Amino acid sequence: MSSRPQRARRVELAVPGSSEKMMAKAAQSRADLVFLDLEDAVAPSAKVEARGKIVDALKNLDWTGKTRAVRINDLSTQYAYEDLIHVMEHAADHIDVIIVPKVMSARDIYFVDTLLTQIEKKLKLKRRVGLEALIEEVEAMINVEEIARSSERLEALILGMGDYSASQGIDLKSIGGESAYPGDLWHYCRFKMIIACRAAGIEAVDGPFGNFKNPEGFRTECERARILGCVGKWAIHPSQIDIAVECFTPPMDEIVKARKLAAAYAEAEAQGLGAINVDGNLVDAASVRLVGNILKRAEILGL
Repeated sequence: MSSRPQRARRVELAVPGSSEKMMAKAAQSRADLVFLDLEDAVAPSAKVEARGKIVDALKNLDWTGKTRAVRINDLSTQYAYEDLIHVMEHAADHIDVIIVPKVMSARDIYFVDTLLTQIEKKLKLKRRVGLEALIEEVEAMINVEEIARSSERLEALILGMGDYSASQGIDLKSIGGESAYPGDLWHYCRFKMIIACRAAGIEAVDGPFGNFKNPEGFRTECERARILGCVGKWAIHPSQIDIAVECFTPPMDEIVKARKLAAAYAEAEAQGLGAINVDGNLVDAASVRLVGNILKRAEILGL
């Protein structure tokens, strides 16, 4: 059985690590996970200083009820290894997850995993820091299955639409929802990543929706991702948090029904029955597997 912790990921809020004000506001938000960013949201001239600001925020703000994450810089840059060493050596007890951007293949995860293991041994840490990885390059999409299975430390993959669009050469207008492309532009990418995640026993998180002044567009993307099996979505602005929380929280009536079906089937199975009728619905082993997804989310969310 996997030793990975079960975390709520209905919404992962991105916050620039260079802004004390934004980090303080994020700590008070409803986001399940907040990641303090050292990559795209921080200018090159501010990256080194931002490490210290992130350490201060992790240590001194109240993160109760939240998963605390840090996104390091791209592994091809000169910043990444020192990002990891600095935040871990100064705030390891206050970090739950490291987010690795622009992963290309499993070897990128091996590198981060190995470095984290060395730091944890040095500091004699009693718990393991988790990893999330961003799938935002065409090479990563080709290698997504091996990436998903690369480490027991890896907890989730995130689809990064912005950089992925540049990598594939997708029309810029299409990203903003003005495309003539029929249907969901991201269907294939989501589908492939989610399958890889499910096969590896990790979670899939949908990436950012850039226009935070278009709440209905954001809601639509949340629903598309949820239907396919994502457990949550990235938020780039606090105004997107409540929408994501609502979309990725199973309705209470569905939870009650799922518990009823599971309990009825367990009782029937104990009596040697393989299928039963519950309120006009045929319930068998396949039905219980389906409602199991709802029950798992409810348990993680404490519902």
